[in-house]
Amino acid sequence: MLRSPRLLALALAAFLLVGGAAPGAAARAQEDAHSGEFSAHDTLRINNVGGPRISPDGEWILYTVAVRDLEDEDLARATQLWRIGVDGTGQRQLTHGEGSSGSPRWFPSGDKFAFTRTIDGKSQVWAMYTDGGEAWQVTEHEEGVGAYNISPDGEKVLFTSRDPETDEQKRRKRQRDDAVVIDAEFSWTHLWVHALEAGETKRLSEGDFTVSDPRWAPTSDRIAYVTRPNTKINDSWNSDIHVVDVVSGDSKMLYSNPGPDSSPRWSPDGKTIAFTAQPETGTSVWYNKLYLMPADGSADPEILLENFDLNAGAPIWAPNGADIYWSTGQGTKTNLFSVQLSTDEVLDHAAPSGVNFQFTLSPDGGRWVWVHANPSHPSELFTAPSDDLSSPTKLTDHNAWMAADGIAPARVETITWNNSEGMAIEGVVHYPPNFDGTPHPLVVHPHGGPSGAVTESFNTANQMLAANGFVVLQPNFRGSSNYGQEFLNANRDYWGIRDYDDIMTGVDQLVADGVADPDRMVAYGWSYGGYMTFWMSTQTDRFKLISPGAGLTNLYSMYSTTDIPGYLGWFFGTPWDNEDIYRRLSPIRHVKDVTAKILIMHGANDARVPPEQAVEFYQALRDLGKDVTYVSYPRQGHGIGEPRLQLDRLRRYVCAFTDAVGMDASTEECVEGVPAAPMDMDAESDSDAEGMSAQESGDGIFRVVER
Repeated sequence: MLRSPRLLALALAAFLLVGGAAPGAAARAQEDAHSGEFSAHDTLRINNVGGPRISPDGEWILYTVAVRDLEDEDLARATQLWRIGVDGTGQRQLTHGEGSSGSPRWFPSGDKFAFTRTIDGKSQVWAMYTDGGEAWQVTEHEEGVGAYNISPDGEKVLFTSRDPETDEQKRRKRQRDDAVVIDAEFSWTHLWVHALEAGETKRLSEGDFTVSDPRWAPTSDRIAYVTRPNTKINDSWNSDIHVVDVVSGDSKMLYSNPGPDSSPRWSPDGKTIAFTAQPETGTSVWYNKLYLMPADGSADPEILLENFDLNAGAPIWAPNGADIYWSTGQGTKTNLFSVQLSTDEVLDHAAPSGVNFQFTLSPDGGRWVWVHANPSHPSELFTAPSDDLSSPTKLTDHNAWMAADGIAPARVETITWNNSEGMAIEGVVHYPPNFDGTPHPLVVHPHGGPSGAVTESFNTANQMLAANGFVVLQPNFRGSSNYGQEFLNANRDYWGIRDYDDIMTGVDQLVADGVADPDRMVAYGWSYGGYMTFWMSTQTDRFKLISPGAGLTNLYSMYSTTDIPGYLGWFFGTPWDNEDIYRRLSPIRHVKDVTAKILIMHGANDARVPPEQAVEFYQALRDLGKDVTYVSYPRQGHGIGEPRLQLDRLRRYVCAFTDAVGMDASTEECVEGVPAAPMDMDAESDSDAEGMSAQESGDGIFRVVER
């Protein structure tokens, strides 16, 4: 049933957006119907700010803004470069037109900067003068440019690039004689240096390995970089650090251990390299420590932060070489820390509550610029003196449309409760904008990972659910990453047991506090959150509807079909050695106990959690006569990237959840628990997931972080 004139307008707008008239008309119809509630359509309007770089004189900041074109047929997102003064003046957009521009880098002279421009899937390095004028292309590399950096002397560009196909490979592909031997054929990425004045490009690395994160020495004569033995995701944690001489091409391994060695950063005097490493192979469920090592490899590394019980992020050297900074998760925020090398004293710099990332320090060491997002507003640039982050200045406002449209964000807070063992557990709660203190319908949203963590950030899906009258609980159960190594590893061999207890005791607390209505509860999750919600559906009858996304149901079959079996093996060993635990902790083994309605969502091309995991559970529920719906998203991997499919997913959440608890959706038009507007599931669109929150993009299972 269509429930209101406003929703009729929204339905019409949605129909036009996905199937009928011009997209621009659809966007305007949505905006005209706006009532100050955050809707699925509004998630497309979020402009994402990032990549800040401070000029050599400390006066200017280059940064990027990613904007989705709602007038475009494909709702394509493009990124462009902007500039702003550190005092907030002189803001202007620097790049326009075809493709996306990103990754700004200043030349040491400060009179020009470089950036990448991506057209038709390939990136090249371009340059532009700071005071304006036309940009010019610097590189013309056959396979395009990956990571890049300008040499400290300003004379060379260092970049990575994937090896091109050989003539024989092209012939085989053309003639369809292209059988692939699994785990034997890889496309390698290697180092290249382009001399600006001569216009010549030189290859620096060669061999059966792949390269990432190259960094210039301050003297421009050496490069530190990370190598991996192949391009398999499962081996991404087996990385080592090398140094290569730019003139001779001679390369040597600086450091290697069974786990990941990453993020090499040169000291200002070029004598020392700081990097992060941890000894556990096959997993990210172990904290990195900070290492210092002579750049010439003449001595073993010194391990710092032995007693720092959080992760060590990529090191940032102070210009005087006396301190090293890094940012990392701490509880429900991300924080900035530093260590004084002379004393080993660790300092907490008390970054603002919320998410703080992409910290960049001014050349004189006196100012930080970074990206900050809080529960009521998406990411923007902030700045503060380096000795006091307590009262930062907001530099940008690329999402001013929210205030202009009267968007009332949810109130968000961190709460604490005790689990069944008396251990304190934290979680983030979103309250409806008009929350009056009475029991409300509850959405439980377990995060992915399982080593992810929920922070007090701007979560578009939960803002939308709160706008529809739900309280949303996101628990940081045991296994979450921001609470110490013991807490992080506490769900090893205990998936679905300890974390389930942490979740449900949080639910009980909200019920006891009169916040949640125990008779109107639903749950959803993605990736490991999908596993948890599948598991919850077999363990309790307290939820009206549960929506697992990209979740695991059969750990036994999952081990051999995921692209990272080593990660699963770190938790449980192999199924051949530990069959019992794989069987016992698989939701499919308990499928007969499901009582809630089930709404399964999964990307059709998911390699991390293959869609067969969803199919197995779906078929079992069908055989058992249970109430189940399975939505498969064409072309999508572990996250949902195409904008129309993102909209479909969010609208299905709203419609299914409100229907399950007997409410009317206020931001979307629904008929019998599904979106009223037809979804064109075969519409071509971009697959760029940039700008989605971690939870929305499939934060999840077995987070693989490119280091």
